[in-house]
Amino acid sequence: MFRLSVVGLGKLGACTAAYFASKGFEVIGVDVNKDSVDAINNGKAPVCEPRLQDLVRASKRRLKATQDYRRAIEQSDITFLIVPTPSTAEGHFSDEYLQDALRHLAAALRNLEKACHLFVVTSTVSPGTTEQRLIPLIESVAGRQLHKDFEVCYNPEFIALGSVINDFLSPDLVLIGQSNKSAGDKLEAIYRVVCESKPYIARMSIISAEIAKISLNSYVTMKISFANTLADICEKIPGADVDDITRALGADKRVSPYYLKGGLSYGGPCFPRDNRAFVAFAQGYGVEAMLAKTTDAVNEFQTKHLVNRVLESVYATNHSRVAVLGLAYKPNTPVIEESPAVRLIEELLKNSVEVIVYDPLAMESARANFGSDILYASSVKDCFKYASVCVITTQVHEFQSIDDSYICHNPTTIIDCWRMLEPSKLGNGIRYISLGRAQNEQYEHNRTGPQLLEPASL
Repeated sequence: MFRLSVVGLGKLGACTAAYFASKGFEVIGVDVNKDSVDAINNGKAPVCEPRLQDLVRASKRRLKATQDYRRAIEQSDITFLIVPTPSTAEGHFSDEYLQDALRHLAAALRNLEKACHLFVVTSTVSPGTTEQRLIPLIESVAGRQLHKDFEVCYNPEFIALGSVINDFLSPDLVLIGQSNKSAGDKLEAIYRVVCESKPYIARMSIISAEIAKISLNSYVTMKISFANTLADICEKIPGADVDDITRALGADKRVSPYYLKGGLSYGGPCFPRDNRAFVAFAQGYGVEAMLAKTTDAVNEFQTKHLVNRVLESVYATNHSRVAVLGLAYKPNTPVIEESPAVRLIEELLKNSVEVIVYDPLAMESARANFGSDILYASSVKDCFKYASVCVITTQVHEFQSIDDSYICHNPTTIIDCWRMLEPSKLGNGIRYISLGRAQNEQYEHNRTGPQLLEPASL
């Protein structure tokens, strides 16, 4: 059985290391952050992710961590690189951290007598990066030759924070870009052992795999934006219900139901930047990715649409405090990166609206971002106690229990962005607004109300 090392013990890397170890592989994790290394060595998860703590605890004998790159090369046959690749101003991915890690690893390889080592790049990169920049770097620093002394694969994961472990164990697709057949064979053999599903294993050239990664995510964002456009249309037509429509569309195998639910704009660490990277990549080859550009514009519009709906409700109720239920970009994660809720809060603050928030996992992330600019509730009921306009922005299971026992103000306005609640359980004196459905009640406005945002130009 291959010995594995995982460089980068962040949200994805820590899960990868624990996931492989749980399937019987000897794994050594590497990170520059001593706290992450100590956590792994003490049997503790260094990041918050469902099931991760259980896997780390169960794999303690097979899972170790270090800050020493040389030890990782010495004690493994295959190294997975899972380090940040932040977006550049032009929309591409920076490979700065990848290059830094590879310099250390290649230097260790140079000074060791060992057989062929396989480097697996899992971090998302701009197409062309691996062959044009990373492989030449390894050859230069290590003084070794590709195919003879080392091999390379590009193996991005298709996972979502909050369900990383489940996504690892039961993927639909394993994507392998290989420098040669031997490298691909080794990686495929690992996934045949660890996957509990029977995924399609797509093996191809490295450049094709790099393109496949960002194009798949770009395509999914188009699907999300299409569903959101349907939701916007349904709000204008009495009797129209976006959920009924998307369920019907999703039943057609040409469409499928996944990521076809009208609601808020997409966010998080992957979808927005991957779509922008697809546009930048295409432009580099003289191609205008018009669908991807419009998808980004629709996503901007969705946030502005939500802001306007909330500001309309604030003005209609003459109440200057809004409760936002849900801060993370999706359930089961503390990550607020490019979260629609965060963007909503930012715009409300610009309009002098006081904000109180609650999220079961993302409160500390919010405090780090907003500090004392907003108020922090200890429960959902506190939000309803201190605000008469409440916005549900994340599909957190806990929020489904909201009923008339939560209501403290008459009237109370609830803006349900995902249509989670049953209006009949909310009692009297409730203005219930569900995005994606026509509203029975129309508010009157005048020019003295808060400034509404101009919709994005599509």
